[in-house]
Amino acid sequence: PWQRMGNFKYLVMAPVVVHGAYRVMNKGWGDIDLAYSLILPSLALRMIHNQIWISLSRYQTARSKHRIVDRDIEFEQVDRERGWDDQIVFNGLLFYVGYLAMPSVRRFPLWRTDGAVATALLHAGPVEFLYYWFHRALHHHFLYSRYHSHHHASIVTEPITSVIHPFGEHIVYFTLFAIPMLSTVYMGNGSALVFVLYIVYIDFMNNMGHCNFELVPKWMFQVFPPLKYLMYTPSFHSLHHTQFRTNYSLFMPFYDYIYSTMDKASDELYESSLKGTEETPDLVHLTHMTNLQSAYHLRVGFASIASKPSDNSEWYMWTLWPLAWLSMVVAWIYGSSAFVVERIKLKKMKMQTWVVPRYNFQVTNSPGHLCVYLMVASCLTIFFLPAVWSNMG
Repeated sequence: PWQRMGNFKYLVMAPVVVHGAYRVMNKGWGDIDLAYSLILPSLALRMIHNQIWISLSRYQTARSKHRIVDRDIEFEQVDRERGWDDQIVFNGLLFYVGYLAMPSVRRFPLWRTDGAVATALLHAGPVEFLYYWFHRALHHHFLYSRYHSHHHASIVTEPITSVIHPFGEHIVYFTLFAIPMLSTVYMGNGSALVFVLYIVYIDFMNNMGHCNFELVPKWMFQVFPPLKYLMYTPSFHSLHHTQFRTNYSLFMPFYDYIYSTMDKASDELYESSLKGTEETPDLVHLTHMTNLQSAYHLRVGFASIASKPSDNSEWYMWTLWPLAWLSMVVAWIYGSSAFVVERIKLKKMKMQTWVVPRYNFQVTNSPGHLCVYLMVASCLTIFFLPAVWSNMG
């Protein structure tokens, strides 16, 4: 509903801030209970959590040999998925409305073990079951063409693909995930930390399942074999995005086993993705960062910044200076070895972008670093030039 607001969409959370400021000015900080104090920080935590997954996934997809779908991401997908934080804002509004509607949450303790157990059981039971059948219904041509096809337009998935849905689907998903939370509220064993951890679990599993590389180690299933029924893998869900009619489960695949909708290639794809295939590029674009803030223009950084010219800074860039300095320190510790940040296929030619973790002022002020940079560039040119000429021929 706030799509036209652009980056001003966060203003829809203004009532939460105004309400909190009013309570503090009238009755002091003691009037702010635990549940209310966690609304905005939990939203910030979710955004940071998702951004970490975005950067990790793009970095690993560029360099890892464990890629699942060996295709590039289309520009249309990048544009379509830029609003990944919309659902976080939407959830924040609903949590605020729920806080106002249910006075009992204002007396929430920090933790209750019985509430945590009830939340886990209610998720494994009603939530997973209802999601499975709702998901299958979404693949009926009537609902698929009107709703779910928007999500499945992304064949090569990224973590944020998990939350790219039409608004109507978001309402249903929030209703499903609210079942354990509302149940513990009415049973009287709800707690603030259980709510937060449950949302973190949902985000973690959503992001992990939509990575385009396999990261779940095999030893986990060897140590505890039933885990294969309780936790999906990125390759398991990737088959759903390529085959469409299999692997419907949310996070726990046992309903696909029960109703015989598990893709027969699931185990094979998991094994092959874990084993991986080494790739030798035909062409390497060697580059380095210019100023401190240029790190954010890498594809593994923030899409809202990386999609714009480096000399067109956003108004909030000054707030990122501490992170910029930290990235320079990390780069200094990491050393001068280039790392892969992007991988592109141009017809039959495989190209990678390698970044030397050095900035303009480090290269120009240090003859030694400049010599290393030139030597690396020369070696790469000598090594890859024959391959490039053969592809052009």
